[in-house]
Amino acid sequence: MIDFVKDVRLWFAPARVRDEGATPDSRFSLANERTFLAWIRTALALIGGGFAVDQFLPDLRWAVRVSMSITLLAVGAACALRAVNHWVGCERAMRRGEDLPMSRFPVVLSLGVGLVAVTMMMVVLLGWTKGR
Repeated sequence: MIDFVKDVRLWFAPARVRDEGATPDSRFSLANERTFLAWIRTALALIGGGFAVDQFLPDLRWAVRVSMSITLLAVGAACALRAVNHWVGCERAMRRGEDLPMSRFPVVLSLGVGLVAVTMMMVVLLGWTKGR
C-alpha cells in the first residue's frame, strides 16, 4: 500500500522519478510512454463505447442498456488510472534495474469487455428490446 501511495504522488510529479536509480536507455522510456498512450487510447474507446451504448441504443431495456454502459465507462476509467500507475511503476523499475511490474489488470479489462460482448450477444439473440 505504501508503494501505491508513492506511485500516486509520482503521477503528479513525474520529474521526481528521475531521483531514483540510473537513467535507462531512452528507447525504453519512450516505449514505456507509447504503452501508456496505448492504454489511454483504449480507455477513451471504452468510454466512448459506454456513451454510445447509452445514447444510440434507446430500444434496449433500461437495465440492460445502463448495465452495459456503466460497465464500459467503469472499465474505461479504471484503464485510464491504471495507465498512469503502470507507467510510473515501469519507469521506476527500469531506473532501479528491477523486473518490470506484473499486473492482473489486463484480465479485469478483458472480463469487462467480454461481459458487455456476451450481453450484446444475448440482446441480439433474445431480442431484449422495449417493444418485446
